[in-house]
Amino acid sequence: MKKKNWDLSSNQLALFAAVLALGFALANPSIAATKGFAITKKIPVPGQGSWDYLAVDDGARRLYVSHGTQVEVLDVDSGAIIGKIENTPGVHGIAIAPQLGRGFVSDGQSSSVTIFDLRTLQTIAEVPVGKKPDAIIYDPVTSRVFAFNGDSSSATAIEAATGKVAGTVDLGGGPEFAVADGSGYIYNNLEDASVVLKINAHSLKVEQRWPTAPCASPSSIAMDRPNRRLFIGCRSKVMAVMNSDTGKVVATLPIGDHVDATVFDSDSRLIFNSNGEGTITVIREDNPETYSAVETVKTLPKAKALDPKTHQLFLSTAEAGQFEVLVVGR
Repeated sequence: MKKKNWDLSSNQLALFAAVLALGFALANPSIAATKGFAITKKIPVPGQGSWDYLAVDDGARRLYVSHGTQVEVLDVDSGAIIGKIENTPGVHGIAIAPQLGRGFVSDGQSSSVTIFDLRTLQTIAEVPVGKKPDAIIYDPVTSRVFAFNGDSSSATAIEAATGKVAGTVDLGGGPEFAVADGSGYIYNNLEDASVVLKINAHSLKVEQRWPTAPCASPSSIAMDRPNRRLFIGCRSKVMAVMNSDTGKVVATLPIGDHVDATVFDSDSRLIFNSNGEGTITVIREDNPETYSAVETVKTLPKAKALDPKTHQLFLSTAEAGQFEVLVVGR
């Protein structure tokens, strides 16, 4: 996702980032088709600046919110601001490695990754990476963090335990979001090339380059790991379902304009595509080969969306010049 340089002092309303984590485990799946979202709380956060992704540390009950040159840390349950990670210029994303007690922030302006202590929020180290790192994910299989460098067409792999750079992957195009499959592979969108890469997280080699057509300009990705399905949101107003072993596109469905996040809820079998036009397109996985539209949820421009424990959504936004986090639930 390209960095948003919006000024919070303006009156233009936008939602940019969130965690659309797994959730919405409903006893009756039909409820998901009939009951929509509503804003239940607004959490004001002091200061101005641009913003991008959010991340939830479910075990520690913390919400990490990218905010200009720092990361705001909130208590997920109360909404209280409990701290911040400073000096993260142009922050895009946050990756969490709970078993190591470490977090990682992609700093787009300084072309580095900040490593911080999950308990104290103090900076441990700063690791130089490629130009303008954007999306960042942690792969527990290899215990490596992957920072996707938007202006270098590369990914930097960092050993999470030591902070040492393990290597650089030449991607051959501009990366967007990525997902780890739990077995040592990373899947990454190249928006400008309309392909998905299959990256070996051990060898740091691109093993496959699969076209997403008829889904063009892929910008978001999620995965049903047991069934080996990738859900790819494309700016051509289409979500593609791809077999992660063969690269075959098995289904496509219409979604809203300017998708910026896709997440799969394994309990309800729902796929959420958050669209820049201010909607969330909800699709159900009937089975690995068949998918159906459920509903279109009205939100605000650029919404993403959630906490797997409470099934609430957290959205960064600015409203009348006030930066805030919206809490959205059913």
